[in-house]
Amino acid sequence: MLALSRRSLIAAGICAPLLALPGCATGLGGFGLEDAIRRILTLSSQRAFTRLLVEDGFFADDVARIPLPQELGGSRVAAALSVILGSGVVQDRLLRLVNRAARDGAEAAAPVVADSIRSMSISDAVGIVRGGPQAATDYLENVMGDAIVRAIFPGVGRALSTLENGLVNRALRAATGIDFAELQTHVASSAARGIYRAMGREEAAIRANPRETGDPLLIGVFGVVG
Repeated sequence: MLALSRRSLIAAGICAPLLALPGCATGLGGFGLEDAIRRILTLSSQRAFTRLLVEDGFFADDVARIPLPQELGGSRVAAALSVILGSGVVQDRLLRLVNRAARDGAEAAAPVVADSIRSMSISDAVGIVRGGPQAATDYLENVMGDAIVRAIFPGVGRALSTLENGLVNRALRAATGIDFAELQTHVASSAARGIYRAMGREEAAIRANPRETGDPLLIGVFGVVG
């Protein structure tokens, strides 16, 4: 654990308040603002994945829950499936199913996110540190592009093809205008957005109370900015 306090930042020549000028962006006792950004992203991603990769993690999370695509959410499809399956709660089962598939696929995203955080270049560290409550997450999302979707996609497909003994196929037969590949794409892309939203929520919480982390670098940087 780093022994980095506000006093040590000032002693190292950091302006008060921190980041008041671009020239104050480095000198954090051997650590730079880029390190603080990577630290907050790493902690945010770890906390987000810890919440999402449990049973019903996506389904239970208001910011990450995967919605049914419109073609599977209409009353006509629900009625058709109720006839096929003899159940009036088919849409709820489908909703839980796609969220389970998102969780299964998302397991492959965690190491991809971690590698991206470690290796990405940061062009405007001052702007990210001084930015909004989810500025670092927004930057990571822009850097990663579709990488999370690509990581999630195969696992989502495997999960959708095996869960609930063919419920997906029966739902697709009752629907119009959607097929398995489109459903797989919908779940993977929605899961990726959910991961970023969950990370953004964790980042905002850390920025609001960096002392809760017990991390001297996060406290030294985001505590001063806050």
